[in-house]
Order: sequence, then structure tokens, then C-alpha cells
Amino acid sequence: MRLTNNLTEYGFISKAFHWISAAALVVQIPLGFYLVDLDFSEKRVTIESIHVVIGLSIFYLIILRLIYKIFNPTPSLANSIFPGQRLIAKMNHVLLYITILTITISGALKKLFNGEILDLFFLNLEIKDNFELAELFYDIHIVANYCLIALISLHILAVIAHKVLFQENLLKKIL
Repeated sequence: MRLTNNLTEYGFISKAFHWISAAALVVQIPLGFYLVDLDFSEKRVTIESIHVVIGLSIFYLIILRLIYKIFNPTPSLANSIFPGQRLIAKMNHVLLYITILTITISGALKKLFNGEILDLFFLNLEIKDNFELAELFYDIHIVANYCLIALISLHILAVIAHKVLFQENLLKKIL
């Protein structure tokens, strides 16, 4: 297996970025929904801390992934797909990145405007509380999560559609 991408297949680094991101999101999304229903307690504080650490880890991973994409070619899509499919695929990927970054940034700002300290692993941030802004960023955080779920669903459905309708195994490229 190649370490880097070429024009026909993903390399190990891209595959690792993809599957580590996917695994982290599979844990993070349900954890976030679980937090919504918890009353304030020691358990909630612990789970929220885990949620924040995973969220920041995803944020840094996505930043590294985007930097890596700049210097590494993305394998081309098959010639059999029509231009609309290319556009949808590109837009879905762009929106996935934007949504994940929006979720992380809005979650961090919600925490900061609630008057809490945010540990960024290498720097602690604290700002003056503003509960109205905290509520706004919380709403953005929630809406962006639903958008992310829709985009992930579209991403998975596209892989299934390509397999069933076009007999093209896209999953093989990223495994």
C-alpha cells in the first residue's frame, strides 16, 4: 500500500485520516446527544470533558487533513459519472469539512461564553461570559450537528448507490 495518494487511489495517510475521523464522529455524535438530556452532575461534567477532548481532537485532525489535501492529489472519479455527480461529491466533502469545523468552533464559543475555561491542549482560554451569545452558539452547534448527520447520510448513501446502481465499488478506494 502506498503512503500517499496517486491519481487512482488513496494512500495510507488519507485512509487513516478518513477512518479515524469517522470513528471519532461515531463516538462524538451520540455522546453529544446523550449530554443534552443529562442534569448537571459530576457524571455530566466528566462526559462533557470527554466530549470536548474528542471534539478538539477532531478539529485538529480535520485541520491536518485539510493541510495534507493541499499537498496531495485526490484520486479522480471514474469517467462514467456525469458532471452533476462530481459537483455533488465535491460539495458534500466541502460541506462536511465546513460543518465539522462549525460544530467545533461553535461548541468552543458556547463553552467560553458560558464563562468556562477551554483547554486547547497547549493553551487555556477564558473570556468574559455572555449568556446570550452562549445560547446562540449552542443553537448553531445543534443545527450544525443535524446538518452533519444529513451530510454523512448522503455520503454513505452515495457509496451504496454507486455500488448498487453503477456497479462501482467506491468503498474499495478508501479501505
